[in-house]
Amino acid sequence: MSVLADLQTTLGGLQIPIETGVFTDKAPDQYMVVVPLSDTFELHADNTPEGETQEARISIYTQGSYTKAKNAVVKALLRDDFTITSRQYIGYETETGYHHYNVDVAKYYELEE
Repeated sequence: MSVLADLQTTLGGLQIPIETGVFTDKAPDQYMVVVPLSDTFELHADNTPEGETQEARISIYTQGSYTKAKNAVVKALLRDDFTITSRQYIGYETETGYHHYNVDVAKYYELEE
């Protein structure tokens, strides 16, 4: 179980191309890139964690209005029990013509034995 795999499942139905790390194909008018941020264990008195929290950043790039894509992404994430930890408009990239918007998420996973 991983946040990257779960994000692919959750966001794959949005009809917005998505890749992990970097977008390697020719960039369409709208796409997403997912980057892992952290994996953390909760503190336990016996130093034996029972689960971990995995975090990732979803970068949305669009040459049109970013709000429709942002709203669809947020709705899908909340539906599938992701915790949204941050949302931020990064800016308009004049060199490429893309608006850039980030959504950071976290999800808790019980450790597999």
